[in-house]
Amino acid sequence: MRHPICVTCGVQYAEPRDDCPICEDERQYVGWDGQRWTSVEELRESGHRGRVAEEGPGVYGVGTRPPTAIGQRALLVRTPTGNVLWDMVSHIDDDMVREVRELGGVDAIAISHPHFYGSMIEWAHAFDAPVYIHEADRRWVARPDEAVRYWSGDTLEIAEGLTLVNAGVHFAGGQVLHWRDAEDGRGALFSGDIVQVVNDRDWVSFMYSYPNLIPERPRTVRRALRLLEPYAFDRVYGGWWKKIVHVDGKEAVRRSADRYLRFALDDE
Repeated sequence: MRHPICVTCGVQYAEPRDDCPICEDERQYVGWDGQRWTSVEELRESGHRGRVAEEGPGVYGVGTRPPTAIGQRALLVRTPTGNVLWDMVSHIDDDMVREVRELGGVDAIAISHPHFYGSMIEWAHAFDAPVYIHEADRRWVARPDEAVRYWSGDTLEIAEGLTLVNAGVHFAGGQVLHWRDAEDGRGALFSGDIVQVVNDRDWVSFMYSYPNLIPERPRTVRRALRLLEPYAFDRVYGGWWKKIVHVDGKEAVRRSADRYLRFALDDE
């Protein structure tokens, strides 16, 4: 449990090092106090604790108090065909594992993009669960492990009614998770910040870099829309507590993309 964790992005590395390539990439940033490191043990010793709370029907948030890194929470998606832990946090402790086990445990892990890789291998080992990462983001995996399963192409069904879609926004391997049977069959989309639920939660947006305000390429946004078109979804779960589009999520994504492209391209 002594594997180093970057304080700024919250990603755990296999070995000590001087730099964090994820933070040195133009989509992220090195902390203003320079490169700093922590570990799961240090997080425990400094008083970090898990937070598990319902976020929606069949969906539980898994986060940390106080928050780590950029404050995201993961989501435990509970389905009759298996439970998926969507996205990731840096912290893990016995109480968190116990609470998640009481909710049915974790059959698979899938993570939207490298900024959210967190301590994914610790969680994979705790539940003996595979971690699904798109092949296009292989280079960013900071702690390689046999638990990681790379996939390629546009879509992958990881369990009945649970499909990963390589939207490709933010990172080439950026993926979202579609749950067909959520909301009494109306569907749900779990998007991290590949499709970012914004503060006005009737809308979403798309960025290549959020902290550095670099917009995503219009062609990338259009490709993501094409890939999402076959899927119905009423809710869109973003990457932070309560960042959820509660109704008519597919229409929210469509009109948000129209607005984004109108501003990005300055079309009449």
